[in-house]
Amino acid sequence: MKKTRLKKNDTVKVLSGNAKGTTGKILFIDRKKGKIIVEGVNIIHRHTRPNQKNQQGGIIRREAPIDITNVELMCPKTNLPTRIGMEVVKDEVTNKLKRLRKSKKSGEILIS
Repeated sequence: MKKTRLKKNDTVKVLSGNAKGTTGKILFIDRKKGKIIVEGVNIIHRHTRPNQKNQQGGIIRREAPIDITNVELMCPKTNLPTRIGMEVVKDEVTNKLKRLRKSKKSGEILIS
């Protein structure tokens, strides 16, 4: 199990594999298996038989999971791949400490 700071709807860039260099939005994260599904990346063709749900059957195109270590978050400010750090900030209203994600490249706090 890989601990990651990526979240659903983050824009990521694929670093290795057949889809190297492509970017997309994270649709699903499986933290136990260390896999993610990225929109428009690693498309597979699934051949299905006719059934109750799909009367016609045929070939269905969908995204397959890729390893979470093969992607890196895109910095919203510089639009380049960046590592993610954490910053502890005190909330002025409630006086509680919050852990926020921070881009290592630009130093900008990531809100999502």
